[in-house]
Amino acid sequence: MKIFTDSACDLPKAYFTEHDVHLFPLRVEISGQEFDDVVGIEPIEIYNQIRNGNRPKTSQVSPEAFLTAFTELAKSGEQGLYIAFSSNLSGTYSTAMMLREQVREEYPDLQLEIIDTKCASLGMGLVVEEAVRLRDENFSYEEVINRTRFQAEHMEHLFTVEDLDFLAKGGRVSKSSAFIGGLLNIKPLMHMEDGKLVPIEKIRGRKKVFKRIIDVMAERGENLSDQVIGISHGDDMDAANEMKRMIVDAFHPKAVQIEIVGSTIASHTGPSVIAIFFLNRQFNA
Repeated sequence: MKIFTDSACDLPKAYFTEHDVHLFPLRVEISGQEFDDVVGIEPIEIYNQIRNGNRPKTSQVSPEAFLTAFTELAKSGEQGLYIAFSSNLSGTYSTAMMLREQVREEYPDLQLEIIDTKCASLGMGLVVEEAVRLRDENFSYEEVINRTRFQAEHMEHLFTVEDLDFLAKGGRVSKSSAFIGGLLNIKPLMHMEDGKLVPIEKIRGRKKVFKRIIDVMAERGENLSDQVIGISHGDDMDAANEMKRMIVDAFHPKAVQIEIVGSTIASHTGPSVIAIFFLNRQFNA
């Protein structure tokens, strides 16, 4: 079984080769140049450009990349699973669905499931990792699909950002709120709702928002001590480690996985974003 995903999952470049996952890179444009995310540019380059006052733009996966990969899958006769970035944050999922149907016109026996995860960043990455584990443990195609879909549906995302200006430019908060928030050291706490980034609360000070994240995890999480908790950071390893310490002290999880927020997501959140990912429900082992 072939597993596909796109670069919004924020897993490290080496992961895809080591685990036989086909990567579809989204595209990032900055300073007049366009790059394939992960393959053509490292996240740190985007953060440095942002700090120098440059604003990146992003675009979805190339349709040609889908057409080529799906055609090769059809010719091979393998079963396929594409774990896709939230359809409410990118047109990538819709394009993939369209290209799958185009390939099926010539290859009607194509077996390719496409899951709209409604996830982003390492929340999506954890879903990919679970699908890979299930495939490698020889679960059936149907069971891999069902469990992967369940994982995506129950993946919680909690985000906070250091600079409200990026959210204002993306239309997530008003410009006046961003200005006042900057003056008062207001930090938003956000989550994903039906695949969209939605504010929950505004909290004064980063320490207080970190503490509130722990509270929300306790309210929403299930069996956190038996989970791998994900943390994504916007080039701020100190904050990620502080968040990890708080999570370990509170919940004693099986593991905590930390990854840098990749170029696509970073283009919309800016440096110093901190995001936490965990399940609100789990399959029985």
